[in-house]
Amino acid sequence: MAAMKSEKERQEKRQAELQIWFQDILPALGESNTHGILKPLTGDASFRRYFISTPDEQPYVLVDAPPEKEDNRTFVQVARSFLAAGLNVPRIFDVDYEKGFLCLSYLGDTLLWEKLDALRRQDDLAEVSAVYHQAFESLLKIQRIREGSEILLPPFDGTLLLAEMNLFREWFCEGIMGLTLSSEDNELLESFFELLIESALSQKQVCVHRDFHSRNLMVQGDEGLGIIDFQDAVIGPYTYDLVSLIKDCYIIWPKAMIRQWATDYARMAKTAGIVDSIESDQFIHDFDLMGLQRHLKAVGIFSRLYLRDGKNGYLGDIPRTLAYIKEVMGDYPVLEEVAIWFDKKIYPTLVTKLNAAINRRSAS
Repeated sequence: MAAMKSEKERQEKRQAELQIWFQDILPALGESNTHGILKPLTGDASFRRYFISTPDEQPYVLVDAPPEKEDNRTFVQVARSFLAAGLNVPRIFDVDYEKGFLCLSYLGDTLLWEKLDALRRQDDLAEVSAVYHQAFESLLKIQRIREGSEILLPPFDGTLLLAEMNLFREWFCEGIMGLTLSSEDNELLESFFELLIESALSQKQVCVHRDFHSRNLMVQGDEGLGIIDFQDAVIGPYTYDLVSLIKDCYIIWPKAMIRQWATDYARMAKTAGIVDSIESDQFIHDFDLMGLQRHLKAVGIFSRLYLRDGKNGYLGDIPRTLAYIKEVMGDYPVLEEVAIWFDKKIYPTLVTKLNAAINRRSAS
């Protein structure tokens, strides 16, 4: 209880400091009203906190990004690199690296997820396809950013790929599911992870947003899709952002449609020169195995957000994300052994374990 009170006081102090900082920079932004009031914006998957203020009817996004928790210099560098590539990302009006405060342009409040969900309810799949093709155009712009041009991005190497999948082992298997993994269990998972790493590293390596999905894309009308949360960009497998987008952890589509969109993207990537040639079966194999790596990571992160940070809004996304994993495993005989392990260890008690985790948090 004391810790919660202390954290609340810290946040209130930071917000007051951000308010003062914003008022100080408003004249330089050409605003006559120097009393912009901060209103919180949603978004809770990181240590960043977002606010909106509209002095003189002009909206600004203010960011509280504690420098000990967030790499703000990289955020700014990637934002400028993406903007130079013709992408619709927030413009940076001012930044204080020492304090961890940023002032950005506002890309609206309509997530692509909201539009897709509405179209899904209307059964307007033709418009859904049109929206995804619009997203593909933005994705291709990201992938044409070359390492060493505007910014030097870190590699999405085997160490990082493995660290992401180990989140699944630690926070989901041991944390949410309460499993005590035997040496045989760990050996099986390690062999599985190695297979996915090998597949990822064998692919064409391009600029990767790393969280390119419907809750990080904003509906912008004729201006195209706005793109946020790009600060973790890397040089990595060219199917990573694609699988993040069309095998989205927050909304699911029929397998046949996903396959068609993936094929459409592959054709566009070849035309754009992202890859020289694409062999259909190999592309789908790479796409599917990249999805396994991505979804293992996501399940681990959703679990950590709950167990470590007390954020339970993502627990409901775990079954949907695991469904992608189960589906892909059924398509590849090489994954039969690990598929059997999931069938025995994970799926039978998944709902019970998720409910138990929620009840434990409520009781405490």
